[in-house]
Amino acid sequence: MANVVIVGTQWGDEGKGKIVDLLAEHADFVVRFQGGNNAGHTMVVNGEQFISHLVPSGILQGKTCFIGNGVVVDPEVLLNEIETLKNKGISISPENLMISERAHVIMPYHKQVDHAREKMKGDQKIGTTGRGIGPAYEDKATRRGIRFVDLLDSRSFEDKVRSILDEKNFYLKHYMNSETVEPESVIEAYKDYTQKLAPYVTNISIVIDEAIKEGKQVLFEGAQGTHLDIDHGTYPYVTSSSTVSGNACCGSGVGPGTISGVMGIVKAYTTRVGAGPFPTELFDHVGDRIQEKGVEFGATTGRRRRCGWLDNIIVRNAVRLNGLTGLVITKLDVLGGLDPLKICTAYEYQGKTMNHFPADLKVLAKCKPVYEEHPGWNEDISKLKTFEELPENARKYLKRIEELSQTPIEIVSVGPGRDETVVLKNPFA
Repeated sequence: MANVVIVGTQWGDEGKGKIVDLLAEHADFVVRFQGGNNAGHTMVVNGEQFISHLVPSGILQGKTCFIGNGVVVDPEVLLNEIETLKNKGISISPENLMISERAHVIMPYHKQVDHAREKMKGDQKIGTTGRGIGPAYEDKATRRGIRFVDLLDSRSFEDKVRSILDEKNFYLKHYMNSETVEPESVIEAYKDYTQKLAPYVTNISIVIDEAIKEGKQVLFEGAQGTHLDIDHGTYPYVTSSSTVSGNACCGSGVGPGTISGVMGIVKAYTTRVGAGPFPTELFDHVGDRIQEKGVEFGATTGRRRRCGWLDNIIVRNAVRLNGLTGLVITKLDVLGGLDPLKICTAYEYQGKTMNHFPADLKVLAKCKPVYEEHPGWNEDISKLKTFEELPENARKYLKRIEELSQTPIEIVSVGPGRDETVVLKNPFA
């Protein structure tokens, strides 16, 4: 029996969706444990692209999927996503998709506050997706949130909405100079959402616990990446949830003793969406080439991703924070044709070498990457199936990543398709 956590090691967009889809074949359950529809997982199956924002990627494999209590859910987005997947021939019902009764609900006023705040900040904005994720987690922390279990009690839900909007509308109108939200329209819309989603809502902690005791295998699907973690990332340019592996337990209602492995997804280079320091970012034709060949646009926002060389400082940071037992290298094919390739092995700050990821963003912004160079390759690797078939320089590049991170590589993605993958070790085997 194996229960495996999948997390991103960089700033998200590492290709977790494809890997979850790939490994879901060997799992019985797939659990999303944090984040909201500010994350998008892209999967390509038989040439067709699927993008999920809330429904766990394992749904494409026909697995039982769970949206954990650590997720914040926009009911309208979830219903639209369910309908879109159904129209593509994917079977979804309360039998194979369950929502934690303790998961918090994104409300219209969360999105209104999100947009108004970013507008007020102007050039100092964080670069949120505007989906209301941060304000929803904020209300959760201040005990002003609405959970799915609250939606099921209509009288209680109506009272909470009216009470909360007294405060939110005052804030929106008098501080943010923004439009207010009318409570009755919210109540009516969410009555409809509740009616449609109520059959999916249950205590998923009990369901997962019983399944694990029966010997079933569980894959825990993380969103975003380690360096967007609310505690350990480039704060305040982070997401509003804990993205590291430890939250897989908290965000789904299982104990840490149930976890048998943690896989860290590492893009063969580095990308970032939104604001915040990025030491290895490239501003030349190489960065443009990586961006174009890698089709580096956000699955959720469509925003162009900033691109740079692989930064081993942040990979090693992710290894420690997540307790990684194995690495998955994605988009190795994108580096084909580039020579030389570079890996950042340290930072140089005020004439001194730094080997750790600093908490102070003023320091990080002034860090210069210390690179080592590696010869590239020109061959098309997208159809290769074994490590031995890869070009010699590609193998050397991967081996160096293993050495620097002190973590074994178990899977290598050589293309966007599910079948364009080299599996060295299956974590569920």
